Amino acid sequence: MVILTDADGVLEDLTQAWVELINEKYGTSVRYENVRDWDMCKSFPELTREQVYGTELDDELYDRMGPMEGAPECIKRLIDNGHEVYVVTNTPYQVINAKVEKVIFRYFPYLTWKNIIVTSNKKLIKGDVLIDDGIHNLIGGEYKKILFTAPYNEDFDAAGNGMTRVSDWKDIEKVFEEMGAF
Repeated sequence: MVILTDADGVLEDLTQAWVELINEKYGTSVRYENVRDWDMCKSFPELTREQVYGTELDDELYDRMGPMEGAPECIKRLIDNGHEVYVVTNTPYQVINAKVEKVIFRYFPYLTWKNIIVTSNKKLIKGDVLIDDGIHNLIGGEYKKILFTAPYNEDFDAAGNGMTRVSDWKDIEKVFEEMGAF
């Protein structure tokens, strides 16, 4: 199988690290669980768009990020079982090198630049499966859709929209086991 996975909020904990960095920089006190919208600005109404999204361009953010629990082991297992795995990300071009070098390659050392696809339209990428926390990336795509639960997508009817909802990488492993991937 060709397995596509998002990076942010799926392979690694961008949103958690991003919220913490914004709080430190600007003295806010937002909690990850309170980020209820894809647009981070709605969680920080007292800050400007430039303050919120400018923080995403700060290299320090990528030093703080770690892998989601179980992700490195599951991805390695998929590759060892003969599947092609690609990280499909909409990371801003200004920080793609920092993210890939400091986070992806650090925690997933068996991946290379050949496994990285940068695009703002994931529906254009062909694969058998896409794991993503962004609803907009899954709707309309021609792949099995796995929605990784996050506070900003908890209220979305995944099953009613042809998606399998998962809460962690243990759930993802179960989905792949049911598909015969292991």
